Amino acid sequence: MIAQTAEETMMLQACLNGGRMRDFHPAVPFTAMELGADAALAVAAGARELHVHPRGPDGLESLDPDHVAETLQSIRAAVPGIPVGLSTHWRIPPGGLDRQEPIRRWTTMPDYVSINLIEEDAEDLIALVLGKGIGVEAGLWSVSDAERFVGLKNAEKCLRVLIEINEQDVAEGLAVAQGIEAVLKKAGSKLPILLHGDEASVWAIYREAMAKGFDSRIGLEDGNLLPSDQPARDNADLIRAAINLIS
Repeated sequence: MIAQTAEETMMLQACLNGGRMRDFHPAVPFTAMELGADAALAVAAGARELHVHPRGPDGLESLDPDHVAETLQSIRAAVPGIPVGLSTHWRIPPGGLDRQEPIRRWTTMPDYVSINLIEEDAEDLIALVLGKGIGVEAGLWSVSDAERFVGLKNAEKCLRVLIEINEQDVAEGLAVAQGIEAVLKKAGSKLPILLHGDEASVWAIYREAMAKGFDSRIGLEDGNLLPSDQPARDNADLIRAAINLIS
């Protein structure tokens, strides 16, 4: 048997924009055309999946079926065959429970969506998107999120668990991740795990994912600095840095 390298086994996802504005980084992509072009650069740099937040003409996040379709079509034309996921977070207009309505009207489907278990309608939203044939990344921010998740009837129908560390103190973040992992292990979850950090914890949590054999993600949604603490030029620069750590 030929041993696989970490680069071959670890799935690196590029999170291209999130809700970031250009005061965070001038290279944050907004439009469908920009996202398509940025996706091509990120994939060429080594990303194997994409996570994006479609935007409307005002530059703000959107779940509108037309904006979603335009974004997905642009990205898929640029990088055919690369899985593309979208956010469904609570604050995206029209916000709250009302954001389910545009999701119901989607006709161009992402490969998966991220659904945060901290949000009150997570169980209903998981059922909604699974019913449309869309995969689910179950976003867990805390041990209580993990405990809620493992009790859902559709838990094991999800694509993966997304352990999202928001703590800026690395030690605190690692402790949260370990607590979530313990809940999943006790429940016998067989789902793949994608572990990532945010801003100050990005690279430390990325290294933790590498050490544990988990998937991870890197991009301007999560941070704008390279491991050297120098500013990244763009998403592709961040992806190359991540690949260099595992190659």
